Amino acid sequence: MSLQSDLACSLITDHTLNNKQLDSIILIDKGQIYTESTAILHIINKLTGPIRFFVLFWIIPKKIRDKVYRFIAKNRYRFFGKKESCLVPNKEIQNRFIKMETESGKTDE
Repeated sequence: MSLQSDLACSLITDHTLNNKQLDSIILIDKGQIYTESTAILHIINKLTGPIRFFVLFWIIPKKIRDKVYRFIAKNRYRFFGKKESCLVPNKEIQNRFIKMETESGKTDE
């Protein structure tokens, strides 16, 4: 979700996140806040399949993992390319997103 959304603003306020944390991926899971490489590893840990191999990176000290995370984040377009347009998710993928109610009571998708 976008950091500018109402829900994100509420979560930022509720969890008193600082500016450094807002310049990274943020995972809030069961009231705990995870950022940078730790957030990525927690997400990978919830996935299935061969990608789970990457949880072995837990053995690398956080300071080093975060440096690698920031390097990849800074150079992501050079490594992975940049799309001219965003993916329009199909119904199956849309169901994975948080739906927020608007003031009229309708869901904003």
